[in-house]
Amino acid sequence: MPEGEMRSRQQREMTMKHFTLETRAEPDDDPLAAATQAVEELRTGFAEYRTGSEAEITELRTQLTELETRMNRPGGAGNPGNDEISLERRAFSNFLRLGDNRMDPEETRALIVGDDTKGGYLAPAEFQTEVIRGIVEISPIRQAVRVGSTSAGSVILPKLTGRPTASWVGEDEERDETTMTYGQIEIPVHELACYIDVSLRLLEDSAINVESEIASELSQEFALKENAAFSNGNGAKKPLGIQQVPGIAEIINGHATNISADQLIGLMYSLPAAYRNNGSWLMNGTTLGKVRTIKDGQGNYLWQPSYQAGQPSTLLGRPVIEDPTMPDIADGTFPIYYGDFSKAYRVYDRVGMSVLRDPYTQATKGMVRFHARRRVGGGPTLTEALRKLKMATA
Repeated sequence: MPEGEMRSRQQREMTMKHFTLETRAEPDDDPLAAATQAVEELRTGFAEYRTGSEAEITELRTQLTELETRMNRPGGAGNPGNDEISLERRAFSNFLRLGDNRMDPEETRALIVGDDTKGGYLAPAEFQTEVIRGIVEISPIRQAVRVGSTSAGSVILPKLTGRPTASWVGEDEERDETTMTYGQIEIPVHELACYIDVSLRLLEDSAINVESEIASELSQEFALKENAAFSNGNGAKKPLGIQQVPGIAEIINGHATNISADQLIGLMYSLPAAYRNNGSWLMNGTTLGKVRTIKDGQGNYLWQPSYQAGQPSTLLGRPVIEDPTMPDIADGTFPIYYGDFSKAYRVYDRVGMSVLRDPYTQATKGMVRFHARRRVGGGPTLTEALRKLKMATA
């Protein structure tokens, strides 16, 4: 054998001897017990690893949820356009406090984008929403009727004026022609304006939320004005109110100053069931005070108080709307209405409200006057959904 091959063979044998494993067990060792212990150790280690991993995953999920919450807040980076919204709100707040002549150029540009054609600056959407929310809470008519929004100067609604006529026919008899006719209802949008005076000290105190204070005052002013129009407006530069709507069927009360349970029941059931079952009562506080004393034949009050928060009191099982603009009980008046107001009347809010800051008019009194304007429309849509009670003439 050549010397090179002999040397290679010796090296292989040495390698084999080096990697030889001793697999013989000692006489006292139990192979099954050793294997079981190894499996248990592996299982324990995996369980510890899994527990630690699940804890880390839970922590990561919590952090992601908190991050998403912060990003989705107004002004957070996660909402599209939130940077613009934050800048617009900050600019509007500074405009209320300081006026546009003491604002940063960037803030002025943010307001100019929303500049209104009749002067003033367009209020941010959040500010407008806060004002509208306050109006809804104050205005009783708005709570009862159907409310929508529009971007036009008027709203045109179709109205069915002629219904199709059906007739019974035989198998081979000729059918009569029938047609439906439609008309339209136009609800114009009117402009409502008001002003409020705010003290300079209030504007200078940065700890006070000026936007909320002004929104609260505007809500009250607008609510009082528009509710009066929705209830009794004559339609001239304002909505046509429910009390001025022609064509509402009336029920004559048998007395000039007293109202009986029979008259209220008759008024209620003079409506078709489709409107009666979703109806509400409309009256002022003085009339409501008298109605609350009316009892049925068994001595039970017709008026029932509400025992649940957020639920209205009821008269004959239906809610009562208290409107201060309704007339008192007197000769020939209409102190009570009943019907489905959501079908009978509609209100449309025109998008946009501008605010003009006037630091001069009330300067000698230490006040700044804010002029606000918005556009809103309202009008009747279905007079057959209402009934009104007319007091007799003495």
